[in-house]
Amino acid sequence: MSDVENRCRLVLILPEGDDLSARAAMLEGALKGGDVASVILPQYGLDDSAFQKHAEVLVKIVQDAGAAALVAGDTRVAGRAKADGIHVTGGLEALAEAVEKFTPKLIVGGGNATDRHKALEIGEIQPDYIFFGKIGGDIKPEAHPKNVALAEWWASMVEIPCIVLGGTDPQSALAVAESGAEFVALDKAVFAEPAQAPHIVAAVNALLDEKAPRFGE
Repeated sequence: MSDVENRCRLVLILPEGDDLSARAAMLEGALKGGDVASVILPQYGLDDSAFQKHAEVLVKIVQDAGAAALVAGDTRVAGRAKADGIHVTGGLEALAEAVEKFTPKLIVGGGNATDRHKALEIGEIQPDYIFFGKIGGDIKPEAHPKNVALAEWWASMVEIPCIVLGGTDPQSALAVAESGAEFVALDKAVFAEPAQAPHIVAAVNALLDEKAPRFGE
């Protein structure tokens, strides 16, 4: 295995769905494709008990593959499913509360950093990572230029790692890596055709191995 720790790594966002076995199979397939740092599991429209059932199965799949499982949604579900962390989708208050309550036992991060001022406010809370982009916001082939620009600014001056949402084209991961971001999050780029997910994860890793800048160089 190449030295992936030294370059931008892949984070997957599992798309919504009610069929747990289909989601589990899709996730297992993607994780066989190569290095994945973590997987964000959003609640979407599932009620808490259905989300709990999904999370318990999906978290284990992620962890068995050696990645970190981050639950976005109900923090109690994250705890019961023994997730590695919590992805906070709410605002500053929700993030501050989660950091205070769950750090360092769990990884805690979040986003809604739509500009530099908001990003710095999030930075003051000292989460484990900051997320540029919005779950479900991958509607164009490339990563949103504003998020890439924010990441470039952030990575050059703040030590807290950042995750940037890529676009619907797997190749969008490279522009994110070139910004200096530690992680690129892909959703539709990987899961639009579930059968292709392992191949896309492998291809993105190969692209990042070959072309992504190395940290500390």
